[in-house]
Amino acid sequence: MRNLSPSDLNILLVEPSAMQRKIIIQQLQKEQVEAIDQAKNAQQALERIRAVRPDLVISALHFDDGTGLDLLQAIRHTPELEDLPFMLISSETRREQLEQFKQSGIVAILPKPFNRKHLGNAINSTLDMLTTDELELELYDINQLRVLVVDDSRMARKVISRVLTNLGVTNITEAPDGSDAIVLLGQQSFDLVVTDYNMPEVTGVELTEHIRRSDSYSHLPVMMVTSEANDAHLSHVAQAGVNAIADKPFEPELVKRLLARLLEGDD
Repeated sequence: MRNLSPSDLNILLVEPSAMQRKIIIQQLQKEQVEAIDQAKNAQQALERIRAVRPDLVISALHFDDGTGLDLLQAIRHTPELEDLPFMLISSETRREQLEQFKQSGIVAILPKPFNRKHLGNAINSTLDMLTTDELELELYDINQLRVLVVDDSRMARKVISRVLTNLGVTNITEAPDGSDAIVLLGQQSFDLVVTDYNMPEVTGVELTEHIRRSDSYSHLPVMMVTSEANDAHLSHVAQAGVNAIADKPFEPELVKRLLARLLEGDD
């Protein structure tokens, strides 16, 4: 069960505006977050992170020495920091500007301005990422559940696998594309497939259609993780035979509920 609370979190806030930092800190304090360090640009942030690793980095999109994406990539390319939870706060709404953040496995993207509910959900997602809460199933031993995670982003696979591990799943196989997943499906047995939507060779939709046409594993539950918000895309996903859809970035608690429903028919 979760044994951390917001008051246990150590957060680094990276925001160039002193006024914005003050506003965000006030909102964090309302969520009972007490330990908040501050940086005004990427260089300061990396110095703070190397000095004391935070539990979560909350970042703006633009600094005087780069962008939030530059900071995120620097974190992801440092082995001892690559799984550090990261949250973006931005007024940016263009999909192409946000897609790389979503594919890097961040815990949340908050609009600017955000409301308390947005922040509370993001804090809860961070707590879920940091703690274990084993999923109890009647029909499956969660420790024996065989899951295939398919995503062309290594960091996205890592985040999904981390969420599953926190739920008690220990038997996880990863594939970097739908084409690799098809090969693995022919070689091993799985109880669940968690797949990305966009992949370069065989997409998540094409992988799902392959599964549904199979004589051997057409019954296999498929959960799709996607950053697509377009209704036409989602309709296409549903028609392919996907059993559940989770957004990128996704909330671990939602994944837990979806798994219970997929594997045991829980409402």
